[in-house]
Amino acid sequence: MAKLQKSIDKKNALVKATIELVNNNGFHATPMSKIAKMANVSPATIYLYFENKQDLVNQTYIEVKEKYTKYAFETYNTNMSVEDGFELIWKRIAEFKLKECENAMFLAQCDNTPMIDEKSRQEGIKHLQPLLDLWQRGIDQKIIKPLCIYILYAYAINPLSFLMMVQKRGIITLKESDIEEAYQAAWNSIKK
Repeated sequence: MAKLQKSIDKKNALVKATIELVNNNGFHATPMSKIAKMANVSPATIYLYFENKQDLVNQTYIEVKEKYTKYAFETYNTNMSVEDGFELIWKRIAEFKLKECENAMFLAQCDNTPMIDEKSRQEGIKHLQPLLDLWQRGIDQKIIKPLCIYILYAYAINPLSFLMMVQKRGIITLKESDIEEAYQAAWNSIKK
C-alpha cells in the first residue's frame, strides 16, 4: 500500500509541477527535465506515467477539467429552473476560478492555445454536459437565445477567466457585489 501511495504522490507531483510551469512559462518553454526537477523525480520517472509531454499535458488537462466540473455541478439539480440552475452553476464556476486560480489559469491556457489535442479537448467538453443540457433546455423553452454552445460559453463563462486574471495581477479585488454584477451581465448576454 505504501508503494502505491508513493506512486500516486509522484504522479500528483508531476501534475502539479506541469500546471505551475505551464502557467508561468507556457507549454513550449516547459521541458520535461524542468517538470521532473520541480516534481523532485528523475526524468525517466515521468515516462512510467506518461508517454510524452503531450500525454502529460493532455492528462493533466482532463484531470483539472474533471475537478473543475465536479465543483461546478456538485450542488446542481436538473429539476431547477433554467435561470436558477444557470445562476448556481455560474457562481460555482466563478468560485472555482477565483479560489483555484492555478488550476483555472491552466484550463484557460489550454482552452486558448493549441497545446491540447482535439481528442482531449472533446473529452473536456463532455465534462460540461450538465451545463450544455441546461442551455439546450433553456433554448427549447425560449428562455435562452438559440446560439451555439461555443458562443454561449464565450459570452457567459469566458469573461470569468479575464476577471480571474485581473484579480491575480492585483488590479482589482472582486467583492461579492462585483460577482453579482458579473453574473447579471452573463445572464443578460444569453437570456432571450
